[in-house]
Amino acid sequence: MKYTEPTYDTKSAFVAIVGRPNVGKSSLLNSMVGEKVAIVSNKPQTTRNRITGVLTKDSTQFVFIDTPGLHKPRTKLSEYMVKQVTDSVADVDVAVLVTEPTGEITKAEMDLIESFKSMRLPAILAINKIDTLSRKELMMPKMQAFSQQFEFEALIPISALTGYGVETILDELDKFASSSPFFFEEDTLTDQPERVIVAEIVREKLLRNMRDEIPHGTAVSVESMKERENSDIIDIEVQIYCEKDSHKGMIIGKGGAMLKKVASQAREDMESFLGCKVNLQCWVKVREDWRNRENILKSFGYN
Repeated sequence: MKYTEPTYDTKSAFVAIVGRPNVGKSSLLNSMVGEKVAIVSNKPQTTRNRITGVLTKDSTQFVFIDTPGLHKPRTKLSEYMVKQVTDSVADVDVAVLVTEPTGEITKAEMDLIESFKSMRLPAILAINKIDTLSRKELMMPKMQAFSQQFEFEALIPISALTGYGVETILDELDKFASSSPFFFEEDTLTDQPERVIVAEIVREKLLRNMRDEIPHGTAVSVESMKERENSDIIDIEVQIYCEKDSHKGMIIGKGGAMLKKVASQAREDMESFLGCKVNLQCWVKVREDWRNRENILKSFGYN
């Protein structure tokens, strides 16, 4: 008997969001999904894992994979992050390459373009941060340079911060959706467990409040997350790991001021995300050179 493909009233598209560090990939994901599912900071390499965001729009479900920025790995953790990018591109229907509106095409961006070519993967170019330009024509040299390197399905100026151009990207991505059942419930925003989101919220506050090197040497683990009986309060215990005793002192701060600041900001975001009151307790421990120790990386979820 001849096999025939089933048909569905719904369709889906898997989309990888790629680019070099700090170009706004996570901001774009959050803007498309309509909620904050990925942490954001002005420091490169904020995203460490592949984070999946989900948007169900009418009969189409978009599954977005936000990847770490492609960079030269210097630690075992960096190697893991770069592998997340290459694995993500291999598994999707279309890619969105995010770049900034000015400057030269980087080696990391050229590497991504070469991967599109080798896999015959369609891609859309999203030129982010156009809200920072005094004149929009300043982005034309960058657009022309990219169009000479690859035949993008579309070149779209956007601002992930304001939402400008985001609907245009969704309209273009809809062309790559194919008939299929939904892979997630219609109200799903992310496939990340609540514990992962909670840990990432704390790490985001470290990134935003600490000096450059210190937050990149930190990892966050949720040790306990329990709802109180007959109450709308969740008790959360978080362990922050760093690589040096001197870093531990800086994270705690004078009289515990820095740790209190990080915890207070994190608690506010957790309450917004979880929809209830949160009692957050944070501790700091030293794990020397953890970014190069595979057993510790695995225990933190970097498998």
